[in-house]
Amino acid sequence: MRSIWKGHIRFSLVTIPVRIYGAIETAESIRFNQLHKEDYGRIGYEKKCKKCDEVVTSDGIVKGFQYEPDQYVIVENDDLDKLRLKSTKVIEIEGFVDADDIDPALYDTPYFAGPDGPVASKAYALLSQTLKDTGKMGIGRVVLRDRESIMLMAPHGAGIMLYKLRYPKEVRSIDAVPELEGLEADADQLKLARTLVESMTTKFDKIELVDRYKDALREVIQAKVDGKEIIVMEEEEAPVVDIMTALKDSINKAKEEKKPMQKATGAKKTAAKKTTKKKTG
Repeated sequence: MRSIWKGHIRFSLVTIPVRIYGAIETAESIRFNQLHKEDYGRIGYEKKCKKCDEVVTSDGIVKGFQYEPDQYVIVENDDLDKLRLKSTKVIEIEGFVDADDIDPALYDTPYFAGPDGPVASKAYALLSQTLKDTGKMGIGRVVLRDRESIMLMAPHGAGIMLYKLRYPKEVRSIDAVPELEGLEADADQLKLARTLVESMTTKFDKIELVDRYKDALREVIQAKVDGKEIIVMEEEEAPVVDIMTALKDSINKAKEEKKPMQKATGAKKTAAKKTTKKKTG
């Protein structure tokens, strides 16, 4: 596994050399190429200047920030290098929080953090175990791919997981969703709904979490490669029933599915003992 960042986690006066690794398996993605409909030639990406209509190479492109209509200030790579941010090389833990304090909408990309060499192992293990024992998560900042991000630090298995967090201002308020005002659940329906939730409660690792869409897409692609007909699955229309009936039927269904399988039992066959009498003569 190749690291994407090398630096230190600073835990007060404790400095831990670490490397950051991507946690997402990008090789699992299915990618399509854009093709010309007439001859299936691949479509290229051509960068053109909208002012002079000339094709521009990478050497002729600069970064510009528009501060007024058609007025730009040019920002060179040297200017970006002058940004004096400690987080380019150090993740300073600014505090520790409970997981419940973090709005789930703020979670973004996961990363792994690992010790950078044997010397870092003891301090790394100390931080990992401390996070486990306290149930806390550390918050710091790091510059990844030319942008400073907030990072949430949590124990994960034998190591430490980092979660890149969105800034609160980037996340819209759920209050902006239409028709949320005045929502109220019926008390009788709520009681049944709770019973249904309890009857359907299971362990996370018992739920099959596979990308069924990706598997189905692979089947479609392979069928087209083999020249086979693609079979279309028709969706079943769910009958419209009132909520109370649906809840009661759902509870009964969940209870039936949770019943343990009974082993088949058969009557034991007893063999009759044969007795023989000795003839005396």
